[in-house]
Amino acid sequence: MDSNIQSEATTDQSSTPAPQDQLNTPEEQDIDPSEDFSRQLEYIIYTYGPVASLIEQESMASEPEEQDKVDEDANGEQGEEATSTTDSSTNKDLKQEKKMLKGLGKEATLLMQNLNKLSTPEEKLEALFKKYAELLEEHRVGQKQLRVLQKKQVHSQKEREYRQSEHSRAVLARNKLEELCRELQRYNKNLKEESLQRCREDELKRKEITGHFQTTLTDIQAQIELHSNRNNKLCQENGALAEKLQGIINQYEQREESLEKIFKHRDLQQKLSDAKLEQANILLKEAEDKHKREKEYLLKEAIDKTKKCYAMKEQELHMKKQLLTQAAEWKLQTKILTEQQTLMQAQLVLYSQKFDEFQGTLAKSNDVYASFKQEMEKASAVHSVKDFSHLSIAIPSTLL
Repeated sequence: MDSNIQSEATTDQSSTPAPQDQLNTPEEQDIDPSEDFSRQLEYIIYTYGPVASLIEQESMASEPEEQDKVDEDANGEQGEEATSTTDSSTNKDLKQEKKMLKGLGKEATLLMQNLNKLSTPEEKLEALFKKYAELLEEHRVGQKQLRVLQKKQVHSQKEREYRQSEHSRAVLARNKLEELCRELQRYNKNLKEESLQRCREDELKRKEITGHFQTTLTDIQAQIELHSNRNNKLCQENGALAEKLQGIINQYEQREESLEKIFKHRDLQQKLSDAKLEQANILLKEAEDKHKREKEYLLKEAIDKTKKCYAMKEQELHMKKQLLTQAAEWKLQTKILTEQQTLMQAQLVLYSQKFDEFQGTLAKSNDVYASFKQEMEKASAVHSVKDFSHLSIAIPSTLL
């Protein structure tokens, strides 16, 4: 037991850091010693205080588990009893029962004698059942008493361990408190010595201060007499300056009144200019809206004109494709009709003339497209719709 107490004490000392080591760190040297001692005392109370509440909670948590185990054991015994009755009803061999009852002692022999006195096997079985029920009841009572005693033993063991741990904690707390008391006594002794030394130093300083105060007091009295004369002169000068200052204040008030009138006039001018600016902003907004509408209208016209231009260009490409296909056909015909060259000279001349006419019309169409493009640019700059309609009428006539 002493070894357990010592081991618990060593574990408590190893698990909890010593407050003296914590207080000796360089970061905490400026802490008030009274606060330091109070904190050490709180630390000892917190570390080595009673833990009865924790043990009670553990015992309360363990009691339901033990009760569940007792109920499970009782249910298991009832199941065993039922299985034993079924086995005894099925196995009616008296020889095996006699072999099993050998060596059980006087009770077994008395039971066998009582069974031999009975005549029928049913009576024997009934007597066996009664005896078995009595033994089972005695066994249950003994088991219950055993469990109660085990619970008491466990509880007493826990209480004993708790008392031992509490005793070890009390011993450790007493050692800590004794150490703290010794430190407190040393601190009080040092404090008394320091207070006496400070009283002596304060007495010397007080004497020096009183002497210095007397000398300074005489100097101050002499300076007061000098300053009183100067103050009289300054009072006269201050009266003259006050009269001058009053005149300046009156002039300043008149100037402020004139400035207020000027500021009011400027405010009126500012309001008038703001009204004019607002009117100009309204007119500018209307002009911007008008310009925006005109711009949208011109953009729509330009888009329509570009669409018409693309349509005319597609027509021109279609005509070029047709003419190229005709030229290919003409070349094939010239190859086929090489043998009939003499007969087809006239037709070849005609075809060459038609091809020359096609080249001329193609050149004319290119010229017309270039002039149309220039006129389109001019029309977009001048925004004239009549010139564009005139050109749209003139272009198909030239192509025809």
